Amino acid sequence: MKKESMGMIIQSKRKELGMTQQDLADKMCVTDKAVSKWERDLAYPDVKSLPKLAEALGMSVDELMQIKTEAQTSEEKMSVKAIVSLVLKAVALASGVAVVALSAMGEMTTDLGFTLLGIGLACAGIALLEKK
Repeated sequence: MKKESMGMIIQSKRKELGMTQQDLADKMCVTDKAVSKWERDLAYPDVKSLPKLAEALGMSVDELMQIKTEAQTSEEKMSVKAIVSLVLKAVALASGVAVVALSAMGEMTTDLGFTLLGIGLACAGIALLEKK
């Protein structure tokens, strides 16, 4: 969702509803010059008048203020598939790092090395398959 200024939102909703600046001004008990200033982002409506303005434009205060609700932000959150893929890649990387670190310390056995590398390769392979 593209971030718009409050003035752009007010103007687009007003026009969408077929209202003139004067029509909106009459509903808000302000001048058309005040509405013009709002739409050009030169001034903002009084905080107390936001519910009335939102109602006049047929929207919620949250929409007017561009406050994202849980439903709106769900698209922006990482999907379960993306999280699983990230975890698989992290395990693959950690397995490789463990093999190198244990080898450098002289603590690596053949069985342990093959086990760690096997886990790492399996995770990397699954992560690559997830993309398709």
